[in-house]
Amino acid sequence: MTTADTQSSQSPLAPDVSLDLRGTPCPINFVRTKLQLEKMAPGQLLEVWLDAGEPVEQVPDSLRMEGYDIAGLRDCSDYFALQVRRPR
Repeated sequence: MTTADTQSSQSPLAPDVSLDLRGTPCPINFVRTKLQLEKMAPGQLLEVWLDAGEPVEQVPDSLRMEGYDIAGLRDCSDYFALQVRRPR
């Protein structure tokens, strides 16, 4: 296994909550992400699985505009793993 393979298979941070939104269209995926974040304690980390294309292009930008901290975004081949932290 190469270093690149190892890095792509590991999560940089362990999320407190995971949310699988593959197959969920915009803007519903953004709304569900925001609702989940509102249920979480300040400082907790949410990992959201998003499809390529519009979801991964729109959701992170929309969350940034709402004041959320994007902790990471990984390409997992058939989906993207977005990590977002609820502000303290």
